[in-house]
Amino acid sequence: MYAIFDSCGKQYKVIQGQIIKLEKIKGKIGDNIEFKNILMIYDKNKINIGTPIIIGAKIIAELILHGKENKIKIIKFRRRKHYKKTQGHRQLFTNIKIIKIQYLK
Repeated sequence: MYAIFDSCGKQYKVIQGQIIKLEKIKGKIGDNIEFKNILMIYDKNKINIGTPIIIGAKIIAELILHGKENKIKIIKFRRRKHYKKTQGHRQLFTNIKIIKIQYLK
């Protein structure tokens, strides 16, 4: 059984027990959170596609880790114009573990 859900404008395909990295989600480590924007559920050759979401379906997950990604460098450069600008960015992320995929038929 797997499900596709939407979080922060991005779609993720998950199975039960999987650990995935999402954008920063508020909450304490060890808390359980629910995702209700389920777009599709596949279960034993049955595909249930929402229009746009599936009513009554939810994913229960546990917050495992908050952190920052590696730094990326942003460089703006114009040749022969004496212009160079550098900037760095570290994106915040949250690791979650999928505990259960629930679907009320």
